[in-house]
Amino acid sequence: QVQLVESGGGLVQVGDSLRLSCAASGRTVTTYALGWFRQAPGKEREFVASLRLAGAGTYYADFVKGRFTISRDNTKTTLYLQMNNLEPEDTAVYYCASSQYANTYFYNGSSLREYDYWGQGTQVTVSS
Repeated sequence: QVQLVESGGGLVQVGDSLRLSCAASGRTVTTYALGWFRQAPGKEREFVASLRLAGAGTYYADFVKGRFTISRDNTKTTLYLQMNNLEPEDTAVYYCASSQYANTYFYNGSSLREYDYWGQGTQVTVSS
């Protein structure tokens, strides 16, 4: 089992920045990749960014447009999402997710089925 706890969300203005964190605990040695997703009211959960722990390869959704950066700390137990130049459309609950080595569906981390564990989410609200 892997436990994920997100933090860092809040209410910001258009153009502001936020850094989300995701603390992983439990059986983290079996983690292959981590990702960020978001879900706005009335919409499906969508992919934001992913990161492979071995080699730190990253993959981003097109809408990120260079505004967001996914990263991890050297212990590989904390995942970050640096979000710059935030827009009202970025308002959503942001979720951290973990993919294990045993997950045979993993490709680039952009789909829900590629992940095995999820955090409870952190709310990001961008006000205009």
